Amino acid sequence: MSSRIARFAVAPAVLLLVAACGTNKVESAGNGAAACDTSKGNLVVGVVAPLSGSLSAVGLGIQNATALAVDEANAKCAVKGYKLAVVGEDDQATPQVGAQAASKLAADDTVLGVVGTYNSSVAQAVQPILASKKIAQVSPANTNPSLTVGDNPARPKRQFETYFRVCATDNFQGPYAADYLVRKAGKKRIALITDGKTYGKGLADEFSKQATKDGATIVDREQVGEKDTDFAGVLTKVRRFSPDAVYYGGEYPVAGPLSKQAQGLGLNVPVMGGDGIFDKNFIQLGGKEGDLATSVGAPTDQLQSAQDFVKAYNAKGYKDPYAAYGAFAYDAANAIIAGAAKAIGDAGTWGNSMRETLLKNIGSYSANGATGPVAFDQYGDSTNKVLTVYQVADGEWKPVQTGNASS
Repeated sequence: MSSRIARFAVAPAVLLLVAACGTNKVESAGNGAAACDTSKGNLVVGVVAPLSGSLSAVGLGIQNATALAVDEANAKCAVKGYKLAVVGEDDQATPQVGAQAASKLAADDTVLGVVGTYNSSVAQAVQPILASKKIAQVSPANTNPSLTVGDNPARPKRQFETYFRVCATDNFQGPYAADYLVRKAGKKRIALITDGKTYGKGLADEFSKQATKDGATIVDREQVGEKDTDFAGVLTKVRRFSPDAVYYGGEYPVAGPLSKQAQGLGLNVPVMGGDGIFDKNFIQLGGKEGDLATSVGAPTDQLQSAQDFVKAYNAKGYKDPYAAYGAFAYDAANAIIAGAAKAIGDAGTWGNSMRETLLKNIGSYSANGATGPVAFDQYGDSTNKVLTVYQVADGEWKPVQTGNASS
């Protein structure tokens, strides 16, 4: 068994779970339930996400929600003969670091699967490493379509049989945002700004195509760096084109200050982005009233299917909120756990020979999750295409439209 079970140092509840994961014993399932046989040892659900740095608010929510799913599975003795544990690896939202994180997990035969990544650019580095060991990867948050179907949407081809995701992709999210901004909000002159990364560029491209179809004009395209802090030069260029909205392809650490600086330069128009800016930190960093964002799924706190998840997450007392992708991570972890439980059965012993079966089980998995129906198509993509538009009002993100997207 691996000795890497207690690598991360985050939420106290997670640490308690991991510390309790001894081998060769029978453990109480809690709440007066019958004891669980854990005599066969520990199995791991890995997490690869940004657990430090500017995107840690999202990554820690992903890790905590995964730990919640694991804790609940252990309480139900879900994987017969084993106790599950979480190993979190910090990818720092960087492909190279993500590859190193994936390599660590891939070296551990007790790893059933990995929940992650958050960034699509990191996923590109992680996918082949996990695939080389046939380790299941279920992302709660990757939205770039090429990760599943390749770079030619006219001829989709599955890239890795080990890769799945429980969220809608940017070929749905981008057009959904465009339809709202152009048709509902009436914006016709739109400037595009991206951070140049896989996620941001891909999302902006999908947005641009639909916005043009809807009758809008893309008046300018600019690029900033993901670590830039001064946007005066770019915004001065944008202002010359008199846009009535700015669409930003990227994440909240840049989007928040960019919105604030735009207003300071007299560019008093809404900034809109995708799920990468849908976080309270966007507002705290300068996002203003009237700014917009799309995110996958329906609002977690308003979903009837998510009420048990929200209640259980809050009861754990995690320091960090579940954020935009906690419910999705919870569903992703449960897909891995259910697939493993079915593969091992009542008397099986986990080994690498079971990995093909585990992948098939995940591929055929179907459940009512926290985010709604959870299932995968032939490419590993989620069959759930629900999206929501949010707007900043009274200093908070408020949902203004939820619906099923169409490509």
